[in-house]
Amino acid sequence: MKSYVNRANSGVNLPALRGHNAALVLDLLRVAGRAGISRLELAERTGLTPQAVSKITARLRAEGLAAEAGRRASTGGKPRTVLRLVPEAGHAVGLHLDRDELRAVLVDLTGAVVAERRAPLDFGAGARAVVESAAGEVRALLVDGEVRGLATSGTSGTSGEAGAVPGPGGVGVALPGPLDHAAGVLRRVTGFPEWDGFPLRDALAERLGLPVAVDKDTNAAALGLALAGDDAAGSFAYLHLGTGLGAGLVLGGALHRGARTGAGEFGHQVLRLDGPLCECGDRGCVEALCLAAVARGELAEAARVLGTAAGNLVGLLDIDRVLLGGRTVFAAPELFVRGVGEVVAERVRRGGGGAEVPVALAPGGARGVAEGAAQLVLAPLFGRAEAVLPAGRAEAVLPAGRVVADRPSG
Repeated sequence: MKSYVNRANSGVNLPALRGHNAALVLDLLRVAGRAGISRLELAERTGLTPQAVSKITARLRAEGLAAEAGRRASTGGKPRTVLRLVPEAGHAVGLHLDRDELRAVLVDLTGAVVAERRAPLDFGAGARAVVESAAGEVRALLVDGEVRGLATSGTSGTSGEAGAVPGPGGVGVALPGPLDHAAGVLRRVTGFPEWDGFPLRDALAERLGLPVAVDKDTNAAALGLALAGDDAAGSFAYLHLGTGLGAGLVLGGALHRGARTGAGEFGHQVLRLDGPLCECGDRGCVEALCLAAVARGELAEAARVLGTAAGNLVGLLDIDRVLLGGRTVFAAPELFVRGVGEVVAERVRRGGGGAEVPVALAPGGARGVAEGAAQLVLAPLFGRAEAVLPAGRAEAVLPAGRVVADRPSG
């Protein structure tokens, strides 16, 4: 039986459901899907008493987050009532800001995409222009999804329009690093040093009137992959090759950011001491070598270089698998999976490792980062991540415009 562990920090201010036990129950409802799960099963899997589960599920139903999904035959006595998560009870926005493109998705509580938008973006145009563009696309996204949430003045509210669905509980933003996830502040983004010190989280939250969480694009993608996977305790690396190169690390089932959100700066490991100059200021970085090979049209060489760096990561962290993503990879998926896989397999063989380390294409395609960004908002609701919205900004609207109070979870 799969175990479910609440990895959220104790005492953090989760967006809507801050009770540890309630988050465990809600996550099991999410994982159960449309088939649902009975109260008895919830008690068995969480270790809570049946009385505690009954209190929690009654509250979830009252708040519109859970509903009956029918009845299931039992070994004795009356049939058991089965409960399910109500996906449309809440939403979140995932925003991927790349160096030259913006992608925004609106997802429901299960992470299913309800609406999506894409637009060109000039990350070098400056903070004000980028924030305005991002805010405008979020507003347009909510119109596309017929979501009740943002007024034209830039503050959150409810329109009361018939057919509108509950407003978003927040906006998760994913973009190239380095950055400080906890503070929501950008550092010297490779190629764009002028962003150093910019408080993107607070600037966008003020513009939208919604809670905002900020993380690196690779971390967001890895978070989304971890929540969608079946191995709750597994370890993997997500390698993203697009306009840059980075990694998201999931170790022991938990997203690993490091103390300063510095983990995963994979693209700036030096492979060649006298190599070409990288935009980070060093020479011979794997990112510079990969992007140079791509620019020459030598994708097989780019895959070989990427595989060498991936092999270093496998040897250092002893991870279970490697997942590849990013626009360059998606443009030639078979070539990259094969090329990286061959180098990693050889590295594992030389190291005497008995177990294979598979290399595969990350599911989710081009919108995987944006979907993962939405999980920066949703994951804490289910107690499944250390990603949290900042204290004092946890006024999520779940569901139907009501703030869920912080109450004992029974």
